[in-house]
Amino acid sequence: MQRVQTGSLESLRERNRLAVIDTLKQRGTASRAELARLTGLSRTTVSSIVGDLQATGLIVERRGDPGLPNASQGGRPPILLTLDPSAGAIVGIDFAHDEVHMAVADLSYEILAERRARVDVDHDAQASIGAAEELLREALAEAGISSQSVIGVGMALSAPIERATGAIGSPAILPGWSGVHPASAMTERLGMSVHVDNDANLGALAEARFGAGQGLADLVFVMLASGVGAGLMVDGRIYRGTGGTAGEIGHTIVDENGAICHCGNRGCLETQASTPALLDLMRATRGDDFTVDELIEDARDGDTACGRVVADAGRHVGVAVANLVSLINPQRVIIGGELAAAGDVLMRPLQEAVERFAIPAAAREVEVVTGELGDRAEVLGALALAMGESDHELARTLTTAGAGA
Repeated sequence: MQRVQTGSLESLRERNRLAVIDTLKQRGTASRAELARLTGLSRTTVSSIVGDLQATGLIVERRGDPGLPNASQGGRPPILLTLDPSAGAIVGIDFAHDEVHMAVADLSYEILAERRARVDVDHDAQASIGAAEELLREALAEAGISSQSVIGVGMALSAPIERATGAIGSPAILPGWSGVHPASAMTERLGMSVHVDNDANLGALAEARFGAGQGLADLVFVMLASGVGAGLMVDGRIYRGTGGTAGEIGHTIVDENGAICHCGNRGCLETQASTPALLDLMRATRGDDFTVDELIEDARDGDTACGRVVADAGRHVGVAVANLVSLINPQRVIIGGELAAAGDVLMRPLQEAVERFAIPAAAREVEVVTGELGDRAEVLGALALAMGESDHELARTLTTAGAGA
């Protein structure tokens, strides 16, 4: 009979501990039963590991809180486990077209501080990076967190990101970032480990983890804002494609004789459904100062012209989404971005277009819903990216400390 070596048992136990810690890093909070299901470990093993980590103070219990992204709905709140928030912090930065949005969170994804600044992100990379540095300094001070406690920074950009190099895949989309390597530039400026992804991908990640896509393996997140993009989740993972351009739904052609898009093509969906395109249609009657918020409010209040503009955008998006539904057969399509606040004025024609143009089997199986995270989706996704992509130094530190207890 072969004798199991003590070293092998210790190695197995360390791998199991890392699996539990990494799961909590990914999710923020989880019950013991969820940890067993997600790691594939037995409940007995999970309970033993959790007990050890609790004894060292590395894992703490938290009652289910309706304010948390993954809290249960109704009934007795579950006992959730989380990494000790004092073990570190994560930072999410969303570089939208005209704004930098930053959040600092603990390891259970509880937001400790949040900041925004208006910046011309598209055309001025250095000003945007400088604004992010200033916002981070302010946010860390408010949260009482030292920069040494930050284990990772997630960064959302409104452009495709080349998987191999991390460079922006289409400089025409963010002209001010030409020649800038986003993650490297931010790492150098902040002195922290920075990871970057497309904003729609991170919106999909956030809705899957904290919002309208929880528990689903196949979904599409469509962001309707200054730009139009889609994040694709296939079999539980963000699908980025070979070069990182998967999901660029805003640059699919809907009218080959349409307006010239800033990407260089003609008649892209973005020329029909982005918020700047919609405001251009309203300028003749509402003036140059007419805002997206006013457009949405007036459309919801029954204004004929605003309602027509928003509904037409919904139909255009619905046709493009129908093609995606036919191609990848998702369980749910989640509509986010600032235009999603238009509600039924946007969603009804969008849903009707999906029902009409997607193949019937796929159309019957998909739900088309509004996102739950609003304008925080991308920054929450950036936080999840920071946690998921941060190296295993934290996990190894926690495991070593727990093993020595």
